[in-house]
Amino acid sequence: MARTLLTDDIWQQIQETMRFHGCYCSKNSRNIMEAILWKLRTGATWRDIPEEFCPWKTAYNRFNRWATKGLWDKFFLKLRGSLDQEWVFIDGSYIRVHQHASGARHGFKRAIGKSRGGSTTKIHLATDANGLPIDFKITGGDVHDSQVAEQLIDLVDSADYLIADKGYDAEHIRASARNRKMISIIPLRSNSKRLNPDFDKYLYRLRHLVENAFARLKHFRAIATRFDKLARNYQSMVYIACLFIWCKAK
Repeated sequence: MARTLLTDDIWQQIQETMRFHGCYCSKNSRNIMEAILWKLRTGATWRDIPEEFCPWKTAYNRFNRWATKGLWDKFFLKLRGSLDQEWVFIDGSYIRVHQHASGARHGFKRAIGKSRGGSTTKIHLATDANGLPIDFKITGGDVHDSQVAEQLIDLVDSADYLIADKGYDAEHIRASARNRKMISIIPLRSNSKRLNPDFDKYLYRLRHLVENAFARLKHFRAIATRFDKLARNYQSMVYIACLFIWCKAK
């Protein structure tokens, strides 16, 4: 008997969201969702999905179709609970890309880059004061955190404090935060000669919350190692993981 993850309460939330977005709900929709979660949790190939859930191709086709339509991010944003945006944390984390993720068709975004660890993808994540995901961006591993910071700030939209490590020590990032009426808690680089009057050591120590969020995401093996060829499919897997983290937190 394959292990399942969906409780009646979580499935009810997901099913209501599916109906809200006009998704087709078949008799075996719950089993199909369990099959997708099994793939997310184990990182195994689609063909290895236990037959007791559904045929593997049924699970893959539904996942891929909804990823193409951009529905997984809509599900996450709909199911995401109330955000505590007194403190917002941003950070990036490298994801090792398996060799099976190579070979995407020309014209499709891959979000794979070369870094010290070889082929990698990077998740740029924003979390709220409880360490729960607000939203994220996917890039190649060769993209520096500071290059995506303003996009994350736009996703966050509003907060009292923006907390990040010294990799985000750049004036354009601080200016972007000020424009959103956020106070930047970002340490200066060692060679910086500027003053940093807003820096708060206590708040900066709370930055472990975003690291904890990455640790929770990487409990899902399909997130910890990337096997998906297309950026949109890997991004959809991350959205499902974030969705599940929120459902468990409610």
